[in-house]
Amino acid sequence: MAKEFSRARRVAQQIQKELAQIVSREVKANELGMITLNEVDLSSDLSYAKVYFTILNDEGDNIKNAVAKLNEQAPLLRSMMGSAMRLRIVPDLKFYYDKSLSEGIRMTSLVNQAVRKDRQNNPDIDSEEG
Repeated sequence: MAKEFSRARRVAQQIQKELAQIVSREVKANELGMITLNEVDLSSDLSYAKVYFTILNDEGDNIKNAVAKLNEQAPLLRSMMGSAMRLRIVPDLKFYYDKSLSEGIRMTSLVNQAVRKDRQNNPDIDSEEG
């Protein structure tokens, strides 16, 4: 019988939970804005972790600043995480901006605009659907 969750996946979930608490305490909200950790992708040997995040204010320079600041603070966050978790190997952290949320919002906006435009051009579509 195959395992439902691998050890790497369980450790990644725990790392995400611990890092979210550490980042919320240690990283100043006024410097970067509100940060949400979306996913941790852990290597199979548990030595490297890619941490994907989003920020509330996701304009061009803010994203670059957030990535730089988090990667600059990665060694400190790693040591704090190592103290909080009991792991033989504490993975090296690398932060990446997760643009899937902003892309999803953009796509939804485009679909809504297309639907609105179709309804304006063909007002009888609404009466046929109902």
